[in-house]
Amino acid sequence: MREEVQQIKRLLEEQVYVTDAAIATALYLSMALGKPLLVEGPAGVGKTEIAKVLAKALNTKLIRLQCYEGLDATTALYEWNYPRQLLHIKIEESSPLARSTEAEKEATIFSEAFLLKRPLLQAITEHERAPVLLIDEIDRSDEEFEAFLLEVLSDFQVTIPEIGTITATHRPHVVLTSNRSRDLSDALRRRCLYHWIDYPSLEKELAIVHARVPAISETLSKQVTEIIQKSRTMSLSKVPGVAETLDWATALVALNATQVDREVLNETIGCFLKDEADIAAFNAHFDLNRG
Repeated sequence: MREEVQQIKRLLEEQVYVTDAAIATALYLSMALGKPLLVEGPAGVGKTEIAKVLAKALNTKLIRLQCYEGLDATTALYEWNYPRQLLHIKIEESSPLARSTEAEKEATIFSEAFLLKRPLLQAITEHERAPVLLIDEIDRSDEEFEAFLLEVLSDFQVTIPEIGTITATHRPHVVLTSNRSRDLSDALRRRCLYHWIDYPSLEKELAIVHARVPAISETLSKQVTEIIQKSRTMSLSKVPGVAETLDWATALVALNATQVDREVLNETIGCFLKDEADIAAFNAHFDLNRG
């Protein structure tokens, strides 16, 4: 493993993120080549956490754009602060000392001071150091927004008609995540490096539990991890991810549980199964004694 990759791996682990060489290498190449990193995988396996931890490891700002259906350029990029512009105009009109021309007034109210910067513009205009731009769940957005995003990410510059072109002082480190609720375009995939994160192995998930829930006992952590791993082999509609594993482990520690018996399982099953049919199917097929 290259020293640079080892360094990124150490930085992530210092932030209590259990990683491996593949993730560290993907992040290193993304930063070295200046290309966005597209991370796909099931829900709850730690895709979003990569960007959060990377920002902490680099001691830089995390700027998050949460995608959803109907997201448009105005919401993601910028819009004008119309109430503030109107207030400024009224103050100008009521001031006896105001002698600005119409052109000067227009230049004033359409200046950066009256601009509401949304995540994409925030990332481009961050001056201190390169931020981490997290574009979360890009698969939830529309294809039109995906096409718009390609244009912004290609040059990291934005043209605002009233102001002009704003170019990034520091090129952001971009992480896109996707749960694969829809197929992304080939154009987006070509512009990104790619990494797939699957559900972790028993050993890795156990290490994650110990790292994130240090108060848990060895016996209880092993029980929790084995039960979660077993649940993923069942035909559930909402398979529990690592986030649910950590929620359940934390809940059991809060309840001072020493082991998982049927009573404890029934009382806390909602920590990792979030669907009534899944709970019924799990209870019908899971034997706590046999695992």
